[in-house]
Amino acid sequence: MVLVAVFGVVLLAAVLLSGLAARTVLSTSLLFLVGGALVSDGFLGLIHITADSEIVAVTADLALFAVLFTDGMHVSFPALRRNWRNPARALGLGMPLALVGMALVTHYLVGLDWTTSFLVGAVLAPTDPVFASAIVGRKEVPAKLRQLLNVESGINDGLALPVVLVLIAAAGPTSAHAEASLGKIALELGLGLGLGVVLPLLVAGLVRVRHLGAESRLQPLLPLATGIILYGLCHLTHANPYLAAFSAGAVLVSVSPEAKDVFEPLGEAVAELAKFAALLVFGALLTPALFGDLSWGGYAAVVLAIVLIRPASLLVSLLGTKLEMREKLVAAWFGPKGFASVVYGLLVLQAGIPQGESAYTLIAVCIAFSIVAHSSTDVPVARLFHLDGGPDARSGGAVAPAVSVHSRPETARR
Repeated sequence: MVLVAVFGVVLLAAVLLSGLAARTVLSTSLLFLVGGALVSDGFLGLIHITADSEIVAVTADLALFAVLFTDGMHVSFPALRRNWRNPARALGLGMPLALVGMALVTHYLVGLDWTTSFLVGAVLAPTDPVFASAIVGRKEVPAKLRQLLNVESGINDGLALPVVLVLIAAAGPTSAHAEASLGKIALELGLGLGLGVVLPLLVAGLVRVRHLGAESRLQPLLPLATGIILYGLCHLTHANPYLAAFSAGAVLVSVSPEAKDVFEPLGEAVAELAKFAALLVFGALLTPALFGDLSWGGYAAVVLAIVLIRPASLLVSLLGTKLEMREKLVAAWFGPKGFASVVYGLLVLQAGIPQGESAYTLIAVCIAFSIVAHSSTDVPVARLFHLDGGPDARSGGAVAPAVSVHSRPETARR
């Protein structure tokens, strides 16, 4: 219950400071990370959590499922078809370049084998706008830039997941085991996609049955019930819950657009609570011993991942686009190692691969540094566009909406 009380205290502080966080370098996400670290064994010793504790796996699993389900419900297929070129460059070229670049520095600076190095690259390849909220949420920032960051970060989690799972299997002790694991992964991904498509269609069909239908005050619970059933089915059948969650959200909103409007306030609140809980637990794992276990080569790799690999890979992918150089530089900088990387890093640790602990240490430290760097610089960078007036202001004040796969209120993201 100590952990519950700590979560309540940090949540209260985050809510009270959320208005300030929207205007300054303060980040509510960082509050949960720091709060978890302060009450852990490394400092006050109020809670005792290790990476193999059940609560770590449970909170991370639930949080990523909730985030992906709500993200899926913000997918707009028509909008993506109209505005796909810049995000496609970032996903199709920038993300693989970042993966390979991280693998190279991990192998040569940290000394991990090639398979594990590429695994680290795959885990750290996804980005998350939750730590760059002022960029994604402010209308003075050009719409194309907001759209690029939104779409990229909304889709790359799902793209990275199969690669992470395959590399975890390949890093296992025997090739026979890896081959069997690859078949299992394919089956789990297929089942997840199937459940994520079929269940929302079934629920949408039930809603249209005569004499069935929810009264207005209970309508937000319909998508929630769908998500709960899906989560349970995935774990009962060993289907991949993350692919199922994202696909279910996208299918549900496409067959029942009104579901997004009625569910959005509740869904966003549930997703944020789950995310904050997981960040608090992850923060409890960030002990001084963890940071002490990383070599100087590891710290060099972390710095390069944040200030060179992501920026360079995205800048290369955006060559020839119509974005201004300032917009390209901002997009290149805001590649935070996000929430999916936390979960994927825990998957690496719990897989029991030979160099899993070393890989996890590097991943965890990189995520921590990225959260600090990106959540502390989003507001100052957004103000650069505000001071300049931005393209929207120069055009007379009309603001073009950013095409978003998951656009949340600004304060909720921080």
